[in-house]
Amino acid sequence: MSGEKDLALLLQNMEPVLNSGDYVFCTVENLNQIPNMEKLLFFFRETEAMTIVLEKSVADEWNFEYTYISSWITLNIHSSLEAVGLTAAFANALKQENISCNVVAAYFHDHIFVGKEDAGKAMEALRKMAL
Repeated sequence: MSGEKDLALLLQNMEPVLNSGDYVFCTVENLNQIPNMEKLLFFFRETEAMTIVLEKSVADEWNFEYTYISSWITLNIHSSLEAVGLTAAFANALKQENISCNVVAAYFHDHIFVGKEDAGKAMEALRKMAL
């Protein structure tokens, strides 16, 4: 199954879930610098370096530098990679609350990283979208 494409259904049925923990974005030159790949949430290869996202406690243990501590929210609905408008809809809802977001669209779900201090307000804004 490739996921839901209908924006109205996605908004009506999405369930934002606040995952426990604090998450950070770090960079490394190559994956050989990662002591344990299993501890990464995800990585993305960019021209400048590899961006990695992992729990803050692991980054601290590995002495990795970061500047942004975030909370991780999963939209608990299987959205299609071809769905149109979902990212814009939740980004706009968060914008109305002056909350920045960093988004990862994985195969089954969309994942939103917001500043740790904004997690509660972001969850409230996302829940209101389903009403």
